[in-house]
Amino acid sequence: MHANEELIQKFYTAFQNKDGQTMVSLYHPEIEFQDPAFGHLKGKEAGAMWLMLLERSQNLTIRFSNIKADESKGSADWEADYSFSKTGRLVQNKIHANFTFKDGKIFTHKDHFSMWKWLGMAMGPIGYFLGWWPALGNKVRKEAVTGLQLYMKRKRM
Repeated sequence: MHANEELIQKFYTAFQNKDGQTMVSLYHPEIEFQDPAFGHLKGKEAGAMWLMLLERSQNLTIRFSNIKADESKGSADWEADYSFSKTGRLVQNKIHANFTFKDGKIFTHKDHFSMWKWLGMAMGPIGYFLGWWPALGNKVRKEAVTGLQLYMKRKRM
């Protein structure tokens, strides 16, 4: 197994174990993270996002597979099952992640998933019917980033 495959495996194992500090330690200080829910996060924001999500999760289950990596890039598939905090609705999100590496750490991390499907699971009928509408996705992203900023302020990050 390539060292960067081991790095990805360690990241998701820490996620399964709700060990946010280990997850953050595997990120390069200049990490760039991107996904449909939070948009583009840099540096401490990316690590804080995982810490916040883990702190708020009550019934989170993580599974991962198909880890591949070489010297410069990597990928993995992962699934998260949890109750969305605002609605209590069960979400079963399937994500494909792409990575790059620098100095033995994860340098970029991009998660890809269907925002429309996610909105449908998280918000119910409104999400299914309006999930295709960019304004709803933008509203969710804005709320996610605002929540992250408040979390970081409260935790003095």
